[in-house]
Amino acid sequence: MTTTKEDKTGEKKPLSLSRPKTLELKKTVETGQVRQSFSHGRSKTVQVEVKRKRTYRPGEGGKMAEVRGGEAETEAPAPTPGAAAPAPAPQPPEDLSNLTPAERQARQRAIELAQVERERRAKQEAERQAREAEQAHRRAEEEAARKAEEEEAEAKRRAEETAAAAPTQAPGAEAAPAAGEPQAEPTAVPTPEEIAAKQATAPVKEAAAPKRRAAEDEEETRKRKAKPAPAPAAKKGEPRRRQGKLTISQALDDESEDRVRSLAALKRQREREKQKSREALQKGAKVVRDVTVPEAITVQELANRMAERGGDVVKALFKMGVMATITQTIDADTAELVVEEFGHRAKRVSADDIEIGLRDEADAPEKMQPRPPVVTIMGHVDHGKTSLLDALRKTDVVAHEAGGITQHIGAYQIVAPSGNRITFLDTPGHAAFTEMRARGANVTDIVILVVAADDGIMAQTVEAISHAKAAEVPIIVAINKIDKPEADPQRVKTELLQHELVPDDMGGDIICVPVSATTGQGLEDLEEAISLQAELLELTANPERRAEGVVVEAKLEQGRGSVATVLIQRGTVRVGDIFVAGAESGRVRALINDRGEQVKEAGPSQPVEVLGLSGTPQAGDELIVVEDDARAREVAAFRQEKRRQAELTTQGRGTLDQMLSKIKEGEAANLPVVVKTDVHGSLEAILGALDRLSTEEVKVQVLHSGVGGINESDVTLARASNATIVAFNVRANAQAREHARRDNVDIRYYSIIYELIDDMKQALSGMLAPEQRETFLGYAEIRAIFTMSKVGKVAGCMVTEGQVKRGARVRLLRDDVVIHDGVLKSLRRFKDEVREVQQGYECGMAFENYQDIQEGDRIECYEIVEVARTL
Repeated sequence: MTTTKEDKTGEKKPLSLSRPKTLELKKTVETGQVRQSFSHGRSKTVQVEVKRKRTYRPGEGGKMAEVRGGEAETEAPAPTPGAAAPAPAPQPPEDLSNLTPAERQARQRAIELAQVERERRAKQEAERQAREAEQAHRRAEEEAARKAEEEEAEAKRRAEETAAAAPTQAPGAEAAPAAGEPQAEPTAVPTPEEIAAKQATAPVKEAAAPKRRAAEDEEETRKRKAKPAPAPAAKKGEPRRRQGKLTISQALDDESEDRVRSLAALKRQREREKQKSREALQKGAKVVRDVTVPEAITVQELANRMAERGGDVVKALFKMGVMATITQTIDADTAELVVEEFGHRAKRVSADDIEIGLRDEADAPEKMQPRPPVVTIMGHVDHGKTSLLDALRKTDVVAHEAGGITQHIGAYQIVAPSGNRITFLDTPGHAAFTEMRARGANVTDIVILVVAADDGIMAQTVEAISHAKAAEVPIIVAINKIDKPEADPQRVKTELLQHELVPDDMGGDIICVPVSATTGQGLEDLEEAISLQAELLELTANPERRAEGVVVEAKLEQGRGSVATVLIQRGTVRVGDIFVAGAESGRVRALINDRGEQVKEAGPSQPVEVLGLSGTPQAGDELIVVEDDARAREVAAFRQEKRRQAELTTQGRGTLDQMLSKIKEGEAANLPVVVKTDVHGSLEAILGALDRLSTEEVKVQVLHSGVGGINESDVTLARASNATIVAFNVRANAQAREHARRDNVDIRYYSIIYELIDDMKQALSGMLAPEQRETFLGYAEIRAIFTMSKVGKVAGCMVTEGQVKRGARVRLLRDDVVIHDGVLKSLRRFKDEVREVQQGYECGMAFENYQDIQEGDRIECYEIVEVARTL
C-alpha cells in the first residue's frame, strides 16, 4: 500500500512502510550493591542506584544531540593571563520554524541582552587589566627612584668620608693600605655631564618622593603585620619567667632555674600577717571609741557601734538585770551603762537634735522695723463680735478705694483712717471652740473683749478673760449694743471688777470703749485705742530674714489641695520658698491675701493663704522657711514619726492592773465614728467635745479624722468597723454615696455643732446599761404551812400591806433578817392561780427552789424596774 505525501518543496513522495526495527529500552540508571555494617556484627546489603544525567546541545543541522560523558567532562584549557580570550566557536543556526512570533521576539531579546552583558564584562575585565598594569608600572618607577636616591646618598657619604680622610695624608701622596687588608677601590669623581644629568632628574625624583614614601610605609606595615610581636621583656630585678614545657628534671633541679612562689602561697602569707596583727591588737591596749547613743537603740546596733560581739553585750545586760535579746530595743540610759561597762565613751544624742538650727538666731536691734498689731476679738455668743468686725471693715480706707471688700479668710488686715494698719483675727464664741480661742490669744498682741451692754459678762466672756490673762496680752473692752434702750455700760464696768479688770475711768489700766456696731458709734475711738496700745507695746520685726509664722487655719479644698491660713510673725515669705508647717512640708506655689488677690510676698503681721502643702497641717502649727527641700522633708518625716509614736502610746494596752480591772468591771463600750470636717479648727473642736462625752462605761472611738469631703476609703473603713460617718460642713462624692448606700453605712451631715454633740450624746446614752430600780409592792405574813406532794411546802399567808404579784421577787424575813431572796413560784387563792392579791386577803405562796419556811415569817414582795440612763 502506497500513499503520496507533499513535502515543503511541493514535490510528492510516495509513503511506504519502513523496515521493521527492534524496540528496546535503554537503561539510564546504573545499579549496584553496598554492604552496610552495624554494631554487634550485624550487616545489611543495600541496593544503590546511580542515575546518569543526560545533556543535550544543538548539533549539526540544528537538531539536539546528546553529549556523551567523556565530552561533557572534558574541560577547556584555562586561558593564560594577559592573553586574549579565545574566540567562541561558531554556533550552528538554530531552527526557529517551530516557534511562534512572540517566542522568537523574546528569544531575540534574550540573545541581545546576553550579548550586552558579555560586552560589559569584557570591558570591565579590560579596565581591570589596564589598572593593574598601570599600578605595576608605577611601582617599578617608584622602586627605581628609591634605588637611585639610595645610591646617590651612598655616593655622597663616601665622598664626605674621602674628604674627611684627605687632610691627614701628605699632599700628593696616597695612604698605603695596611698589611693584610684589601685595597679599596678608588672613588669615581663625577664628570660635569653627570652632574648636569643629576640636576635635570632632581625635579622628577622630588615629585616621585611622596609616592615612594607612601609605598615604603605600606611595605613596612605589611612586614610588621607579618612579623610576630616580640615577647615583653622582663623588668629589671624581676626573675625571668619559665618558658616552654616543664620537665621532671627541671622541676627537681633547683639550681637550674629560680622557682617562683604561687599566688595562693602569697595570699596565705598575707592572711597570716593580718591574723598576727589582730591578735597583737587584742592582746595590747583596748581601743576606746566614742559611741553615739540615741534615745532608743537595739542591742545588735549597740554592739556594732562598740565593735563588740553581740553575745557579750547580751551577757552584760543579763548581769545588769535586763533580760534582752539581740533584736530588742533598750533605752538610752541602759545603753549608756553598757557602753561604760565595755570601757567606751558614750555620747548621748536626742532625736530632737534634728530641729537644731531650724530657727535662726535673734535679730539685731538695728534690723528691726515697726509692724502692724495683731488684734483678736473675743466674747460670748451673740454679743456682736461679727457685727463689730463688719463695722470695722466698712471703715477700711483701702476697701472704699477698691470698691468694696470680700472676706476670704478668718484673718484680715485693714487700713484705719489715720493710715495705721491693723490685723484682725476672728474667733468663734461657742464653748467647743475654746482651743481655737486659746490659739488666737497665743498669736495676738491685743485682745478686744466684746461685752453686750444689755447682757453683761457671761460664761464664755469669763473664758476669754482667762485666755487673755494667760497669754499676758493687754485687753481693750468694747461695750457693744449701747444703742439699745436697756443698755447699761456702767453695769458692765462694775462686773469687770469681779474679774480683776479695772477700767481706766476707775483708776485702772483697762480701756473701755462704748461702741455700736449697728450705728457705727465709737468705732473711731476703738481704732484710736488700738493704735495707742500698739505704740505702747513698740511692736517690731525684721522683714529681711527667712519667714516664720503660725497656721491659724488649715483646710483641704478641691482643685487647690491643702490650704493653710498663715499669720507671718517675722521675716518675709515669698513664692517659691521651701517651708515646714508642723509635720508637713512643701513649696509656696501661691500667696493669696485677705482680699483674694495673689501677691508675691507677705511681711510681718500679714495674713495670707499658702498653697503648696504636701498635707493638711494642724491649726496652731508653726510655719518655718528652710534652706532646701531635703531639710524640709527630713524635719517633716521626724515630726510625723514622733506624732505616730505618741498616738501608739495613747492607744496602748495599758498596765496589767488596768487590764485586770477592765476584765473585772467589764470592758467599756465603744462608739466607732469617722469624723470629716471642712477646716482643721472645727475638727479639733469636735474631737475635744467627743472626748469629753466619753465615760468609763462608754466612749467615742474616732477611727479616722480629717479635713475634706467624704471619699470611698472613708466609707470602706466605716463598713469594716461598723462605724458611723460624721460630716461637718462637708459632703460625700457620688462614688462614696453609692458605696454607702450599697453597704448600708450611716452618714450623718451636720452644720451646727450643737446638733452633732446632742446626737452623739444620745447615741452614747443608748449604749449605757439601764439602771435597775427596786419598787416595793407589799408585805405578807405566814399563818400556816401546808405540804403538797407535787409542789412541796406551801405557805398560807395574809397580805398585811400593799399587794403581792405572781412572778415578782420576794425576800423571806425571819426576826427582821433576810434569810432568802428569790422568786415567787406560785400564787393561789382557793386553789386557783391568780395574778395578784390585794391587802387584807389570804393566799397561798410557794417559793422557787426553797423550802425552809416557818410560821411567823414575813414575806417582802418587790419588783425590778429598768430605767434608761443618760449622760
